[in-house]
Amino acid sequence: MSSDAVPRVVFVCQRNAGKSQMAAALLRDLAGETVDVVSAGTNPGPALNAQSVESLAEVGVTVGDEHPKALTTAMVDGADIVVVLGAEAVVDEVPGTRFERWITDEPSERGIGGMERMRLLRDDIRARVEDLARRL
Repeated sequence: MSSDAVPRVVFVCQRNAGKSQMAAALLRDLAGETVDVVSAGTNPGPALNAQSVESLAEVGVTVGDEHPKALTTAMVDGADIVVVLGAEAVVDEVPGTRFERWITDEPSERGIGGMERMRLLRDDIRARVEDLARRL
């Protein structure tokens, strides 16, 4: 658990290339310095998903100099809240740390791809991030 007065939220997905990066960027944009935000992956990819980054830019949000990185024990131990996005990533829960799993909309299951898919994902994640920010 973080000792800071500012809550620490860790967003996790498998690749840390899209969903968790998107959630982290949206929360940083929404909450500013009132929340410490980190994102990581259980099996990080080589680069950010370009369409994810582009979909954020469409709503005026940037990921900055972020890149996919591996989830560490220290990240989980230092978190107040760990949010696991999707069903693929597996994270062992730590007593005293709040864990949430967000099973996000997957437009590709309905035959929706490309930027349209990414915008729908972004909007689903943004609604969840806004709810989380209200609960912090």
